[in-house]
Amino acid sequence: MIPRKEAIETLEREKFDVLVIGGGITGAGVALDAASRGYSVALVERSDFAAGTSSRSSKMVHGGLRYLENFDLGLVREALLERQLLVELAPHLVWPISFIVPTFEGERKAYKFGVALNVYNVLSSTRFGRGRRSSKHGTWHPSRHRTIDGAEVSELIPALESRNPTSGYLFYDCQTDDVRLVLSVLGEAERFGAIAVNGVEASRLAEEGGHAVGAVCREVGSDGDFEIKADNIVNATGVWADKLSPEEIAEQEEIPNIRPSRGTHILVSNEHIPMNSAAVVPAGEGRLIFSLPWFGRTLVGTTDKNYEGSLEHPKPDSDDVDYLLSAVNNFFATELSRDDVVGAYAGVRPLISSGDTKRSVDISRKEELYETSSGLLTITGGKLTTYRRMAKMTVDRIVERDGTERPCITHEIPIGRQIHISALPAVEGVTDEQKKTLANRYGEAARQVLEIAQTHSDLAKPILDGFPDLLAEATFAARYEQVRHVEDVFFRRTRLGLLSAKSLCDNDGPAKRVARAIGKELKWGRMTVRRQAKRWFEDAEKEGANVV
Repeated sequence: MIPRKEAIETLEREKFDVLVIGGGITGAGVALDAASRGYSVALVERSDFAAGTSSRSSKMVHGGLRYLENFDLGLVREALLERQLLVELAPHLVWPISFIVPTFEGERKAYKFGVALNVYNVLSSTRFGRGRRSSKHGTWHPSRHRTIDGAEVSELIPALESRNPTSGYLFYDCQTDDVRLVLSVLGEAERFGAIAVNGVEASRLAEEGGHAVGAVCREVGSDGDFEIKADNIVNATGVWADKLSPEEIAEQEEIPNIRPSRGTHILVSNEHIPMNSAAVVPAGEGRLIFSLPWFGRTLVGTTDKNYEGSLEHPKPDSDDVDYLLSAVNNFFATELSRDDVVGAYAGVRPLISSGDTKRSVDISRKEELYETSSGLLTITGGKLTTYRRMAKMTVDRIVERDGTERPCITHEIPIGRQIHISALPAVEGVTDEQKKTLANRYGEAARQVLEIAQTHSDLAKPILDGFPDLLAEATFAARYEQVRHVEDVFFRRTRLGLLSAKSLCDNDGPAKRVARAIGKELKWGRMTVRRQAKRWFEDAEKEGANVV
């Protein structure tokens, strides 16, 4: 990405065809879709890219088996087609993982789940008119689900060996690093000419004759406003969607309500719950959660509750943490406590409600696109997997308003550029495992990270012992990804703030090293470096990352 100062100067100076407000996965998708159709595009994000819901997902790209209970076949079908497409467009960012539904001695086989998996297979059986096994890219296609014996269940999920499983269903979905997906989509949007900047808040619409002609913005922490001029304004702020121009939205009777729902996740050591595949875990009252291997940890989630608290820093709910621990303890026959939780996070989803009092788990995950009297387009709802379709729907509306012919091409645009570790340069002290992590995270840009690591031996060292993330990544993030704070590196550019929040909060060494690396790029003074290192602990407390 271009430097923030240069981006802001461009936003102040030029007029754009499309202004996107919101730098999560939906906003990034809209920016890429519009830019690739030839529109000039600006994007502003008040906080950091993907700082909201887009960094707090269950890290899954999936059809959504549980939506079949409500016979929402269209939603599942759309998501499965998008899952297949994302594996093809971003194989280093979206990867297949097997899921197991085990059966134990004395239990009846979950035939109802088997029926659901048959439907899942059928819904995923074609992709854009092609058969299950055919693809011009020759990439992964999910096999049909199958029944496996108890020995294979134990091999795939060693944590269940003590329970002597008798059999299980095996099926496939996908995982991702949600933040890196957002950053990569933004990178592609920039390649098509979009200008994106974080730390800039759109406070209100700029209007002429009742029609939106831009937005009044302010760089966070500054006093002066500036206006970004644009012909089309897209509100892609997710759960904050009704906070932009609320009076205008309130006047529109047919606009659906946004019902925030909090999902809590916890991470534990893979030594406590060793897994090679993911597991579907019963959690009482007919609820299911997932336990998944993710970057060397075991990720457990999610809960799904109506939420009325702060949208800025939603903390993991204490009762939800206990609920998740209880579910995994019952399922894996373990005795894990809060002391075993190495990290936790919560995200608030923008679910769509018609105003009734249903539980959030029953409210629609469908996306909603609506246009208000000023011409403001708002896209919200949906989920990570279907972001591209949401973006297409939004830009299709802009094209329709323009009366032009500009077909969507995002189904053909690779997201980032995959690279094999053999193509990466050798750097003293950097292992093949670290290179693999860089290749999967950055694609071809991993070369730039390693070039930075070559400039100083300290930059080739891990940020945190026992993890592959290099200090050079902090420098890279400050130079190329508009990082402004230590938390941006820990929570989003690497995922250490989730994977090992407890260690990062018990030791100020990593925060100081990252602050110095960022500070050197951004020309911070010593006082600013110290203040930014200290700020990490305040940010971790606000997020509730360190469960105690």
